[in-house]
Amino acid sequence: MLKQALIIPTYLPTITTMAAMVQSQQLILEIQDNYQKQSYRNRTYINTANGRLGLTIPVKHSKSTAHKKTSNALIENNFLWQRQHWRSIQIAYRSSPFFEFYEDELAVLYTKEYRELQQFNLFAIELLLEMLGVDKTFDLTKTYENPTKYNDLRALASAKRKDSQVVIPEYDQVFGETNEFNAQVSVIDLLFNEGPNAANHLMKVSLEGIP
Repeated sequence: MLKQALIIPTYLPTITTMAAMVQSQQLILEIQDNYQKQSYRNRTYINTANGRLGLTIPVKHSKSTAHKKTSNALIENNFLWQRQHWRSIQIAYRSSPFFEFYEDELAVLYTKEYRELQQFNLFAIELLLEMLGVDKTFDLTKTYENPTKYNDLRALASAKRKDSQVVIPEYDQVFGETNEFNAQVSVIDLLFNEGPNAANHLMKVSLEGIP
């Protein structure tokens, strides 16, 4: 178990990130960070028949806010990204054992328009914890936190990070007969394939490789 985990809210968090959230005794979400492009803040991955597929929430860009905080990042809703993402998720997981069980709950993220990226991610995390059946509350930072105070896991928000030292037990995945097992994807992959057992599976993830 992690005593105090400091984590940046991301879009449909990876299995590794969600395991860290579930295994933490105290969860603190960093909401005072600077926005970074090409990170999990607005990106997630799912498994498909053709391998791993990236889904990215479009964010409005401003030349005057090169170092803007993530809390100021606004979603560009002129693109039909919600329709595209939901359609991709449906195609990828409609044959999974538990897709119909969770479909209506997750659809909320794609049927209502959201303005702020961070608020969307926070809502999605609350929703995923509920879907997992995990009773977990979290605190929000008021300033950019000193990393020495906590288990600083903010680097998990980097899409370039390789979690090769994190041991994620294998489970049956859709397309597993034709594709290699890939756990570097969103926790929804685990949910749709493992259902109510997903939370127990997250507790078995070895996080010793995380600094």
